[in-house]
Amino acid sequence: MKKIFFTLFVIISITASSQPLTLEDIFSKGTLHSERIAHFQLLPSSDRYSELTKTGIHLHYFASGDYISTVLSDELLDSLSNDSLTIEKIHSYSFSKKEDKILLATEVEYIYRRTSKGYYYVFDIKEKSLIPVSKISAEKISFPTFSDNSDKVAFVRNNNLFYMDLKTKKEEQVTFDGKENNILNGVSDWVHEEELDMSKTFWWSPNGKYIAFMRFDESNVKEFSMTMWGNLYPEEYKYKYPKAGEDNAKVDIFFYNTDNKKIEKAEIETSVEVYYPRLFWLNNSTDIMILQLNRTQNKLNFYKYNVLNHNYLLTFSDTNPYWLNVSNLYYFLSNNNSMILTSERNGYNHIYFVDFDGNIKQLTSGNWEVASIEYVNQKTKQIYYLSNEADPLGRNLFVIDFSGKKKIRLSNEYGWNTTTFSSTGNYYRNTYSTPSKPHYHSIYDNKGNEIRVLQENANLKKKMEEFHCVTKEFYQFTSSEGIIMDYWMMKPADFDPDKQYPVLVYTYGGPGSMEVTKNFNIEGWYQYLAQHGYIIACADGRGSGGKGEAFKKVIYKQMGKNESDDQIAFARYLKTLPYVNSERIGIWGWSFGGYLSALSLLKGEGAFSLAIAVAPVTNWRYYDNIYTERFQGIPQENPQGYDENSPVFWADKMQGKILIVHGTADDNVHFQNSIALADALNKAGKQYEMFFYPNKNHNISGGNTRLHLYTKMTEFIFRNL
Repeated sequence: MKKIFFTLFVIISITASSQPLTLEDIFSKGTLHSERIAHFQLLPSSDRYSELTKTGIHLHYFASGDYISTVLSDELLDSLSNDSLTIEKIHSYSFSKKEDKILLATEVEYIYRRTSKGYYYVFDIKEKSLIPVSKISAEKISFPTFSDNSDKVAFVRNNNLFYMDLKTKKEEQVTFDGKENNILNGVSDWVHEEELDMSKTFWWSPNGKYIAFMRFDESNVKEFSMTMWGNLYPEEYKYKYPKAGEDNAKVDIFFYNTDNKKIEKAEIETSVEVYYPRLFWLNNSTDIMILQLNRTQNKLNFYKYNVLNHNYLLTFSDTNPYWLNVSNLYYFLSNNNSMILTSERNGYNHIYFVDFDGNIKQLTSGNWEVASIEYVNQKTKQIYYLSNEADPLGRNLFVIDFSGKKKIRLSNEYGWNTTTFSSTGNYYRNTYSTPSKPHYHSIYDNKGNEIRVLQENANLKKKMEEFHCVTKEFYQFTSSEGIIMDYWMMKPADFDPDKQYPVLVYTYGGPGSMEVTKNFNIEGWYQYLAQHGYIIACADGRGSGGKGEAFKKVIYKQMGKNESDDQIAFARYLKTLPYVNSERIGIWGWSFGGYLSALSLLKGEGAFSLAIAVAPVTNWRYYDNIYTERFQGIPQENPQGYDENSPVFWADKMQGKILIVHGTADDNVHFQNSIALADALNKAGKQYEMFFYPNKNHNISGGNTRLHLYTKMTEFIFRNL
């Protein structure tokens, strides 16, 4: 399960500054939004970036921003295309590693969260030629990917793997057994995509000779169907969705040799059911690192597999008494014998240097967490990373060497930093913000010196002053169980401590998430509610990230129990504040937050008077197996942990009002969840409100949907809180 991210946009003219915000201002019109750097794409092998405009694709120097050249103009593209392909029709583009070719995408349509298909073309910069990637023009393709030497492009069409030889213009078919909801080659199934961040499952070797790919056999996975409404006879959409405790797809790994056109299967013995969440070619193009994760997700093995002799070696194994999170923070060094990664093996997430002879060295340490590795410079033997060492609720950039010494803090301001390094590591783009300061984008050298400013968001600062926007205030409280929790609060601009205000609590609360952070978010809907006399608050309880493994993983095999206990404790704490109306405290959330909102209301014995649950899980037995089993174990082995932390289990205890909202075509958290809660409330004789959005997925967006949704929720709050 992934948190739903969305941006609230507010556009208001200067002349209307004396008027209060409206929901149309926030969800229909547009601005109080943070201006970001659009069309900014780093080149894969140099200190340059490209920019897509109405006139073409242009190159600039990363450090100075100076224009270099136009590599593809709209006029040239139009003259080369028989299909009237223009720059304005380009959905996205990417450069080959040699920066001599560009892959152009058009008419792209999304399937799930990360999977899409479209029509693709290769533009040769030197030859000024344009060819389609797939020779079957009527069929869209997925995941076209250049080989490192730019002479081939691999892709998936109709669940089979292909590649185009750009020298001969010949298309080669690698697999032939692909079939929807049955056999998938080079593309993952739904649950691997959603929960292991996998979609494209093929990888070129660095020398372009081999393609490693995965084959998913879904034949034994049960189907889930959703009714798609609108036609005279509604259609049923079916796809494979393995719920907790159910069978997974069988996954095999193969290697295709483009020289002799042969396929060979990787064989790694295992006595338990496993996932293969990542594959990484080593620099020598004959060894590939295969990551193997057991189904209970508490042991991650790293196997170095040789494609020539089929020998394999277990180089490293990370284990945990609770669960392991697979990330993308694995860096394999050019000596083909060592790697850099992060692990929670000492209780906090830190960086480790591992060689394939079994030696492990911890490079960072302390009661704080490394959030991400941003860049590994093998020439200087330095690692750039973001962590909360300086501030538990912030993010700062540090650099440290391969021996764990010479650590330097490069960003020294209070607040939140995110970085994007140039491919050489000489420069990085930094985005900095605080709860009261909008995003500030600038370019730095790798010593931490600011070189130039890209965007200061000066207009947004002015708008915030004009419309008297409030900012988050940060606090801590200690629950009756002795749990110290961080929280933020947004108060009305004319806040009077001698008055009492209703409070709306926002929660997400999924494992490892953090909502109480010192970054910027304008929170347009909350600004609107604050103008109407509401306080908005949010607390990170047990299960949240940034505070180490003990705080996060106490939820193991009882997901929802401690999280809801802490939200209930937060409500009871709020009741003690003299400026809070103790009879008017509500809670709302989306996805995991919808689950937690419903559970907190139902078991809270009046702690909350209202809840809004958007797209909630209401029974973990209904959710997918990779996510759920990571935290709950298999339901057959932990029935109590599943049942007693379901809102359905607590339906007869409900006090207060609840609004349940769901999209009927939610492929992630099925509409079945809300139906199950409604059925339980019906049987318990409890009154509730429910609203559904036909044919809408987990995001519940598109057209007028967001305005309609927030109007519905606002009206419910105004009536009941």
